[in-house]
Amino acid sequence: MCDNNCSTTIGESSREQKNREQKRDIFVRRSKVEGYRSRAAYKLIEINEKFKVLKNSISLVDLGSAPGSWSQYISRNFKNIKLLSIDLKEMEEIDNTYQIIGDFTAKEPQKKIKDYFKSKIDVVLSDMAQNTTGNKNLDVFSVTELCKEAMFFAKNILKNNGSFVCKIFMGSTFKEIMTESKLIFKQIKVFKPSSSRKDSKETFIVCKFLR
Repeated sequence: MCDNNCSTTIGESSREQKNREQKRDIFVRRSKVEGYRSRAAYKLIEINEKFKVLKNSISLVDLGSAPGSWSQYISRNFKNIKLLSIDLKEMEEIDNTYQIIGDFTAKEPQKKIKDYFKSKIDVVLSDMAQNTTGNKNLDVFSVTELCKEAMFFAKNILKNNGSFVCKIFMGSTFKEIMTESKLIFKQIKVFKPSSSRKDSKETFIVCKFLR
């Protein structure tokens, strides 16, 4: 029987439950204190601490950047960078960041990206994921397709010693992603930051050095 200390109260909506869980989430609280737009910033911080993909004086693209916490972290912490952020949604401006609203797989946005950099770049980042449907297999498939598109984009725009960081969901398509990445990159690592929610299927691939 449930008492007043139950984690979910009777009649509580999913939105209310999510809001309550976020209040308990240390990374949500920390992001508010430190001025990041979402807790996702801490995933990139952990990834960079472990794999050193970011540094001063590099050029990079943040795919699916909204609401912008990854671009915020980069803009705040690295000097002389050339950073382009692209998303289907408009987001508030971030210092030292060139923003495009659009689909990075479409010809016109890709032309804008190439025109902006005018040469190969150092890093491609992607924390993209479509809204979850509740169907785990469908969600895994959707994120896999986004990752593949981002990987093919990275293959065409990265320098030979460039790096690619991308969100994936663990599931039936994991081997497919690993097979594709090994055809394109020489070094592939899989990493789940501690700031990812424990019940989330998300993890990240960190790829370096084009073949």
